[in-house]
Amino acid sequence: MQHSYDYAVIRVIPNLERGECINAGIVLYCRTLRYLVALVHLEETRIRSLDAHVDIASLNAQLTLYADIAQAAPHAGPIARLPHAERFHWLIAPRSTILAAGSVHCGLSADPHAQAHILFRRLVT
Repeated sequence: MQHSYDYAVIRVIPNLERGECINAGIVLYCRTLRYLVALVHLEETRIRSLDAHVDIASLNAQLTLYADIAQAAPHAGPIARLPHAERFHWLIAPRSTILAAGSVHCGLSADPHAQAHILFRRLVT
């Protein structure tokens, strides 16, 4: 059976004025399966090519928080306790910060978990 899903790319924009970005993760949500995941990976060399002084440790902590919120980790705060759909919408909400989600796209897959990893490999790593 095919399930619809929505996903967005998580982007790192080290210098908001320049607008250059690096893909650093994906967030995928499948409503019918109540499945939400954020897969993240920061390529330090690529980020440093855009901003040599970026705080890599802070970026990694923020990206890890995306994944923790998606997985409803107890230590991830009140947002992590929201229902799947609300967490997804919070994670992809437009922001004027160094981390931002791109446009939301949709698709169909028999296995949204596997699809998340396919998208992650294709769009991030």
